[in-house]
Amino acid sequence: MASVIESAWTYLITNFNDFQLACLGSFFLHESVFFLSGLPFILLERAGWLSKYKIQTKNNSPAAQEKCISRLLLYHISVNLPLMMASYPVFKLMGMRTTLPLPSWKVISTQILFYFILEDFVFYWGHRILHTKWLYKHVHSVHHEYATPFGLTSEYAHPAEILFLGFATIVGPAITGPHLITLWLWMVLRVLETVEAHCGYHFPWSLSNYLPLYGGADFHDYHHRLLYTKSGNYSSTFVYMDWLFGTDKGYRRLKVLKSDACEAEGKEM
Repeated sequence: MASVIESAWTYLITNFNDFQLACLGSFFLHESVFFLSGLPFILLERAGWLSKYKIQTKNNSPAAQEKCISRLLLYHISVNLPLMMASYPVFKLMGMRTTLPLPSWKVISTQILFYFILEDFVFYWGHRILHTKWLYKHVHSVHHEYATPFGLTSEYAHPAEILFLGFATIVGPAITGPHLITLWLWMVLRVLETVEAHCGYHFPWSLSNYLPLYGGADFHDYHHRLLYTKSGNYSSTFVYMDWLFGTDKGYRRLKVLKSDACEAEGKEM
């Protein structure tokens, strides 16, 4: 397996320069993973498949879904791609490399764990700031246009928010100066995580059923359903920041009420 990956990587660094790989390659990878993982949830919602796992009963109209897709394509080309290109000199300065040998899986996994922890901390505070009255009204309200989120709404946001919260994603790699393959794997995992958090479905196989600190779709869907001043659940991946600062109390109370209601129904039967 390692030899196959190294052979593929050798092909890439032989035929493309660092700028092409780090900017255009990253952009293509991001778009592929994002849309391939997010579009199926639109199909599920329109077809009504697996509806018993849908968190909210309300569905988005086809027009609302199409608006999201067209706006995403515009922002990705006009904001995300230029941001990747502008960040390239910073990452090179901090030590990002594309050369062989590839880093070990131990190095890759350690760095990505660090990125997840740091990103969650930075995102939490940035997200709370965006829920202050002025910033919510003028910036963050764009993301909350979809009270019933679906996978692709994860990146539907005001350009200022893309830049603001995008910092949380790139600060870890900027500090460590990773190999590009580590950066790509981090990006893939982060995209899959945020799409899942916005997918609108809580499946039996959802990670939050097996990892106690993982938020997932049920945790973040609550955030979209409530008014901005009362929402809570500001974390991106994990739940401990909300627990530490008491911003998940409403969500926890709702979970207890639902559990009690289920128990009562079971006794009646």
